[in-house]
Amino acid sequence: MTPVLKIMLWGFLISFLGSLPLGTLNIAAMQIGISDGIVPALWFSAGSLSAEIVYVRISLVAMDWVRKQEKLLKALEWLTVVIVLALAVSSFWAALHPKVEKNVLLSNGMHRYLLGLLMSAVNPVQIPFWFGWSAVLFTKNILKPGLWNYNSYILGIGAGTFAGNCVFIFGGRMLVRYLNNGQHLLHWIIGFVFLATALIQLYKIIRKKDAVHQIEHPEDTVQKLKKHIH
Repeated sequence: MTPVLKIMLWGFLISFLGSLPLGTLNIAAMQIGISDGIVPALWFSAGSLSAEIVYVRISLVAMDWVRKQEKLLKALEWLTVVIVLALAVSSFWAALHPKVEKNVLLSNGMHRYLLGLLMSAVNPVQIPFWFGWSAVLFTKNILKPGLWNYNSYILGIGAGTFAGNCVFIFGGRMLVRYLNNGQHLLHWIIGFVFLATALIQLYKIIRKKDAVHQIEHPEDTVQKLKKHIH
């Protein structure tokens, strides 16, 4: 296997597995897929992965600059909490009102690509995640400096994120059919997922275990991730 293909596969695997735990973006993609259809959900996923690969690129070449943007990262983290809480409230509203079939925040007039791009862009959690994994791959001599290596890595990451979101998009639609169109039950479930996500993020901010802390103490993140690659 060529080095370029190897790093692409590593990027795909890390991104795909990282997209599977319940989170704001994959649950949002699932809810859009259920209420608006597959195509809008795929556009949303394309937008979210576009912001993600930009963050990856930054983590490869400009991490020193990112570390200096503590106030910006803090602001983005609080904004993320507000957005996720609003998504939870909107889901609960849809669950409580049978005539409301959509999350009004996700099913608005904005193009889904732009919506996914903006929601992913304000989520700084991705920065320490990819900074940590990139550092591990560098130390293991899997990822090496070079334009082709970086582009292959980013291509694999984009494909992995897209594939992970597709699991939620198509899985959500299958779940609705299995529940005999029990869409309002899913609104309750999704609302509680959003609420739990917001509370966890708020806890991390208060306890100073958030993205800013992880970026300021990258050795902690790297040591944890090294255990997964042995």
